[in-house]
Amino acid sequence: MERAYSVKEALVYSQKIAQLSKALWKSIEKDWQQWIKPFDLNINEHHILWIAYHLKGASISEIAKFGVMHVSTAFNFSKKLEEQGYLSFSKKENDKRNTYVELTDEGEQLLLKTMEEYHPEGNAVYNGAMPLRELYGKFPEMMEMMCVVRSVYGDDFMRIFEKSFENIDKEFTEESGQIRKLPDEDEETDDELVKLGAINS
Repeated sequence: MERAYSVKEALVYSQKIAQLSKALWKSIEKDWQQWIKPFDLNINEHHILWIAYHLKGASISEIAKFGVMHVSTAFNFSKKLEEQGYLSFSKKENDKRNTYVELTDEGEQLLLKTMEEYHPEGNAVYNGAMPLRELYGKFPEMMEMMCVVRSVYGDDFMRIFEKSFENIDKEFTEESGQIRKLPDEDEETDDELVKLGAINS
């Protein structure tokens, strides 16, 4: 069967992606490490906290899949986070084979603090995209790259990718240039009851 493309074309495309991705990752890695340095976390640990937050209870295999890391890496760093009190491990009654992790209250507070301390002006990729945003009024679209990643990693990967950013849109706001978590509905109800109690007393 004749190819619809040449080997030369495939080589050029794959190497462009490889070299651009490597260059971007080098910059992203440096910025990510600087961002979380004050919290005594490494990138894998921060990523695990992020995934556990958005999945509301994830198996180690899911952490590995969505964190694009080996299962042993996911387990070892999750174990370290558990020892620090940021994650809890459990087994499900109907699934004894898999180990599941959930954020503890301390783990959630730590993740939220890291988000509050995000400062875009120190992010090289953000700053690199700013001229395009100023020119077109929006950041560069990622649709084509997302289609490539979907083909490589599958629909499940993209679902959690999209879900995590939908969660940020729904659950967080910006106040005075900082990311803040919106109160949960239960917390809002509690606040309203406290206010009512203060009014009625």
